[in-house]
Amino acid sequence: MKTRITELLGCQYPLIQGGMAWVAEHTLAAAVSNAGGIGLIAGGSAPIDYLREQIRLCKEKTDKPFGVNIMLMSPNADDLAQLCIDEKIAVVTTGAGNPGKYIPAWKEAGIKVIPVIPSVALAKRMEKAGADAVVAEGTESGGHIGENTTMCLVPQVVDALEIPVIAAGGIADGRGVAASFMLGAEGVQIGTRFLASEECQIHQTFKDLVVKAKDTDSVVTGRYTGHPCRNIKTKFSKMLANGEKEGTLTPEQFEEVTLGSLRKAVQDGNVEEGSFLCGAIAGMINDIKPCKDIIEEMMSQAEKLMRNA
Repeated sequence: MKTRITELLGCQYPLIQGGMAWVAEHTLAAAVSNAGGIGLIAGGSAPIDYLREQIRLCKEKTDKPFGVNIMLMSPNADDLAQLCIDEKIAVVTTGAGNPGKYIPAWKEAGIKVIPVIPSVALAKRMEKAGADAVVAEGTESGGHIGENTTMCLVPQVVDALEIPVIAAGGIADGRGVAASFMLGAEGVQIGTRFLASEECQIHQTFKDLVVKAKDTDSVVTGRYTGHPCRNIKTKFSKMLANGEKEGTLTPEQFEEVTLGSLRKAVQDGNVEEGSFLCGAIAGMINDIKPCKDIIEEMMSQAEKLMRNA
């Protein structure tokens, strides 16, 4: 499984853990990196002192490369961009915006820059701006999503770029990894599968919802706010979806009622007020395992399938 991604990032497997807000902290990131992938700490809108602590705790748990995900719409994006330089982070992934203004300083500091993109047009802009690779993320993903599917998006991005492409969205086992490689990707980003890992620090209720989910148990809310998110179906997420569809919940009311809802899901397991962000692939996840077992099983299956192909 040696690709340009493993060479670029210095990892055993061409696999990046998704930068899931409120979920991707140092314990999970270190476990993924120690298992041969690239773990990520999610920046979100967390205080810089907290993120500095998370980075340093991760360094105590692994001597392997790991990265930070920056949501560019966050008010602390400038400070977090500088923190990654100060702490000598190996990899930065970005979402929800254009990281172009940060890329020269990151590159000068030796940081590998990998934006998450939902379209060919943005992928081209990121390559021109100096990105080392891109994550082509399909709408099957959990959390904030675009509209193009992984199977449609990945090959078009691959054809449009010279830099390597990492596939994301709807990948939870070796079959998804092998399919991504057949589409031209040279790596995968995995998020939802790691929700059901032993090292993931989310509330047990969240893990149980992922493991019990069926193929039809995801719903997208918030399209009319301009920030659509994929969630596990709960009374709360169905209320949001119905309010949006029927016009009984204005965009302003939607934003108000969802404020803090991700924290309520991740930390409190609050099914009445929490947004349990999760990919459409959750129906394939049936157990909770260590990250090492998840990654090794996934990559072993993918290698066998690709050899047979």
